[in-house]
Amino acid sequence: MHRRLRPRENAFVYPAFYVALPLDRIDRAGNALFGVDRLRPLALLTRDHGPRDGSPWRPWLQDILDRFGLGDLGTGNVLLMTHPRVFGHVFNPVSFWFVRDDDGRLRAVLAEVNNTFGDRHNYLVAHDDGRPIQAHDRIQARKVFHVSPFCAVDGHYLFRFRVEDGVISAAIDYHDAAGPLLLTAVTLTRRPLDLANAARLLASMPVMTLQVVARIHWQALRLWLRGTRFHRRPAPPMEETTR
Repeated sequence: MHRRLRPRENAFVYPAFYVALPLDRIDRAGNALFGVDRLRPLALLTRDHGPRDGSPWRPWLQDILDRFGLGDLGTGNVLLMTHPRVFGHVFNPVSFWFVRDDDGRLRAVLAEVNNTFGDRHNYLVAHDDGRPIQAHDRIQARKVFHVSPFCAVDGHYLFRFRVEDGVISAAIDYHDAAGPLLLTAVTLTRRPLDLANAARLLASMPVMTLQVVARIHWQALRLWLRGTRFHRRPAPPMEETTR
């Protein structure tokens, strides 16, 4: 769900699917239609995330947690939620790394954001006191990264997360100086990525990741035709990760 409130309301909902992969199962994940660093119709490649050089994700994520004082959480209970490559193509507006403690409580989320210009930035979302993140919590982060030419790089985001056995949801609301501007959310029903479900996904949405890019540009065209103010792309922030 994506809803823009000003200057004219624009809202849309599109179907999509994600892979939610526990990092401790990455070496065992896969079948004839899905694989990690394998040639499959559905695939996750290590070079698409984290350091993006094909090196392991855990040291990269642990370094980020260490730098922001969350290193004690470790990376033993991390869930990556992202679009997989579909027949070799992918664009991920945002992927989420859910960091949980030994009791399974959500303690931090790394939102890995990409724009269509090839830039990326990470927002580390956690409570200042390190307490578990509850479904009703709203955690604020200052916006520092250009995503849409129809939004300035100012204001802040409010993040909300819910990670349960059957459901994962993530909501990101954007506020500028005038108040709420964008409301976005994704809600997933969790199913095993077995051969049957992988086949159903490929049959129902065979060009899903191409549609992600096409829909971004279609909605941008609609905003431009409506006369929404256009902001030029600024240089990305020097820091790869902010909190």
